[in-house]
Formats: sequence, C-alpha cells, structure tokens
Amino acid sequence: MKRKALSEMNLMDNFLFGSVVTYPGIGEEFSRRLLKIIFGRDFGKLHITPQKVYYGNDTGLHGTRLDVYIEEDEEALVSGDVATVYDVEPEKNNSDTSVKALPKRVRFYHAKIDTRSLRAGETYKNLKNVIIIMIVPFDPFGMDRMVYTIKSGCMEEPDMPYEDGARTLFLYTKGTKGNPSRELKELLCYMEYTSAQNAINHDLQEIHRMIENVKYDIGVTGDYMRLMEDEEYLRECGIREGIQQSIVNILKKRFEMTDEVNRKIYEQQDMDRLNAWLIYATEVENLNAFCEKINNIEL
Repeated sequence: MKRKALSEMNLMDNFLFGSVVTYPGIGEEFSRRLLKIIFGRDFGKLHITPQKVYYGNDTGLHGTRLDVYIEEDEEALVSGDVATVYDVEPEKNNSDTSVKALPKRVRFYHAKIDTRSLRAGETYKNLKNVIIIMIVPFDPFGMDRMVYTIKSGCMEEPDMPYEDGARTLFLYTKGTKGNPSRELKELLCYMEYTSAQNAINHDLQEIHRMIENVKYDIGVTGDYMRLMEDEEYLRECGIREGIQQSIVNILKKRFEMTDEVNRKIYEQQDMDRLNAWLIYATEVENLNAFCEKINNIEL
C-alpha cells in the first residue's frame, strides 16, 4: 500500500494532527485556535499532555491509546471553577465495526482521563470536566448533523438539570443539518482538505502557517520515516509478533536481557498490554523497573 508523504497529509491524518498539537512553540496556540472555533469563545493558557504511542498501522487509522489531551490552566480559572480536559480525536476509520463501537470507545476515553484527573485524597467535586471531540468525515449516526452533542440526562425527566462534567461532541465534516457557525464549517472542511486555498479566514491562515512549519520540520519528517519503517516491519512479521520483537529489541539495546523477561514478552497475547509494554520499554530506566511495570517479574 502506497504511503502518503507527510507534505500531502491533512489534519484528519492522525500522525500530522498529533505532531502539530505536541509541537513545541506551536501546539498550545494551535489548540487554542482549534477550541476557539469549535466552542465560539477565547481560551487562555492550555497544557498539552502528549502520549507516547504508535499512531496505528496506517496513517489514516487511529492508534491504540489516546494521542494527546488539552487541559485548561487551573490558575487562570475564576475561583471555584473546575478545569476542563479536551481530548480531540480525528477518526477516518468508517468500517461498520469501528462506527458501531464509537459510543463505547468514547466512554472508555472518558474513564481513562477521569482516573488520571483526581489525586489521592481529593473529593469528587474536584473531578475535572472532560469533553471528548471526535472529528469524522462520515456520519456516525446517520442523521446528517454536523454537530452531535452527547451528555448524560434523566430519561424520565429530560428537562431535569443533571451535570456530571462529561460531554462528547461528534463533528461530522459533511453534515448539513443544525446551525453550526460558519467558522466551524470552514474548520471542518479545512481539516479534511488541508490546503492554503481552504484556509479562508484569519484563524485558519494562522493554523495553516503552523502546519506548514511542522510538515517541513526535519525532526517530524524523521519521526514519520521511522514510523513507516516500523510499520513495514510489523506487516512483515505480523502485528503481535512485531510488537513483541520490538519490545525485546528496545530492551536489548538498553539493558542486559534475561530469559525470563524474553519468555514473558513472547507469552503475552493481549494487544493492549503489549502496546503498553512497548511504551514502558522506551521509558524505564532499568530492566527491574520494566519488570515491575509488567507484573513484578523476578530477575
């Protein structure tokens, strides 16, 4: 399968989107303008939390973990307000299985972020608000809306106020129903067809300038080339075996391996765990720390 060149990617491609959001000196301003267009208000200081991931076995598909989330600066909030975490997820996979799984997928994302946003000893009132924003070039619910807003409520009393701080937005790039702002329509068109010609307002022109800087950065290009090399290896060896071998190779380069650790890695069949172990292998400072992460293996 022919790979897109980085220069040809649009913002619906996860590698480019993740690279822009996490790019030093650009990611925060890009996120601020993106959220401004989506919510129709200005945003102050934001914190960007990147995740170390492979973005999937195709540049158009999504990785197995949250790519990145964006959080409001608590010190900049009005006293008593609770910070909000925003997880923005472009998603191009329109297979029946993937589309049907979207509601449970965002439920899982909410749970993952919730577990990280409350420190030990804090009360539930300090739990941060979480908004998941799924941007899709297909209609996830078949009702031709550009914006689907999902939040909890009481079925027996639909007008009863109920606020748990969780919300999900599905933004369908081609939707025609509803009354979204002109700026949002232009943003979604630009995300799907990222070009100077489609950057037709000031915010999009600034966003396009940032994207061009990222696309032609030699470091980002190198990351993409390494990603393609890794994906080629995974296709040749099989995804599961490739991940197992990648973990072993990374550990061997950094530490003196043992037969027990090798055996444990190759026995593991759960893909979610293997993907997590791959991340651990790049982060830990010694083999003991890796063993503790994956279930207290005794050396």
